[in-house]
Amino acid sequence: MTDDVLILRDEALGRIRLNRPRAIHALTRDMCEAISAALLEWRGDGGVEAVVIDHAEGRGFCAGGDVVTLARSGAADGSEAAAFFHAEYRLNHLLFTYPKPVVAVMDGITMGGGVGIALPCTHRIATENTRLAMPETGIGLFPDVGGGWYLSRLPGRVGQFMALTGARLDGAECHYLGLATHYVPAEALPGLIERIVAAPARLAGALGAAAVHSPLPRIAASESAIAKLFSADDLEDIFAALEADGGDWANSELATLRSKSPLSCKVSLRLLEESAARASFAEEMTAEYALATRVVRTHDFIEGVRSVLIDKDNQPAWHPPRPDQVTDAVVDAMFEPLPEGERWTPFPETEA
Repeated sequence: MTDDVLILRDEALGRIRLNRPRAIHALTRDMCEAISAALLEWRGDGGVEAVVIDHAEGRGFCAGGDVVTLARSGAADGSEAAAFFHAEYRLNHLLFTYPKPVVAVMDGITMGGGVGIALPCTHRIATENTRLAMPETGIGLFPDVGGGWYLSRLPGRVGQFMALTGARLDGAECHYLGLATHYVPAEALPGLIERIVAAPARLAGALGAAAVHSPLPRIAASESAIAKLFSADDLEDIFAALEADGGDWANSELATLRSKSPLSCKVSLRLLEESAARASFAEEMTAEYALATRVVRTHDFIEGVRSVLIDKDNQPAWHPPRPDQVTDAVVDAMFEPLPEGERWTPFPETEA
């Protein structure tokens, strides 16, 4: 157990509260394992009718995983990073297959690993404070924790747009795209939690009573441009489409793309293309784990974390620096399955 996550039983409600405010509740391996242990215990406990996951204090739900630690591991033998990914992905899969209602309160920053523990939940609350993103290409990673599964199933090419640019969505946009199931004003959350504690079996009614109509989603105005300009599964073709368009929106997104790791962008596009055809979330986790254990040891991941999170100069030196220099052979190697004894496995309780 760890003080970085508070786990308690409130009558028939299981409560999980992320409690690492200085890091915006970024997940550690200990946190993932503590949450999984609680969920596994409550899974078979008839006295627990539902679970709520939120954060104890601070300005965000969860900013992701502890990527600085992952980068240090990647610069060594990568074993600590592999152990973290294995634990985190087991938690993601446990939530995806959980037999009881789980509510994620995505109030504030919800990125990377935070998306990974929110989107598998049956009920996902967005507020006016929600800022959801998968910004991994900016640090040389890719949208993992099930990102391939979720983003590839969004309408049009919004998922590819999010994966490549790291675009931040507000609560209204999350609700519009189905990433959130309910839009609730932040001031109404304490009362909502009280109602859920009082009657977990009437969870749906409590959520429906607290939810309000979300504002008009800004991304709706860009959907046609996204569908047109991000239609290719080839990164160079997307660059060419944005360059040919020449409009303000296209130029802005092109400048954003030029700041991202070309290797990560190509890996992300390939991931979404393959993930769209996967038959199960376990299959997705197996593929993402193989990919993550390789990407975490690349120059771009170690350099991206250094630039954005350690030195904070925001001047990463990507290698190679241009999309056309990232060969198909390099990307193919990233997607090779791991040997049998090294592959990701779910909790035995969730395999059926």
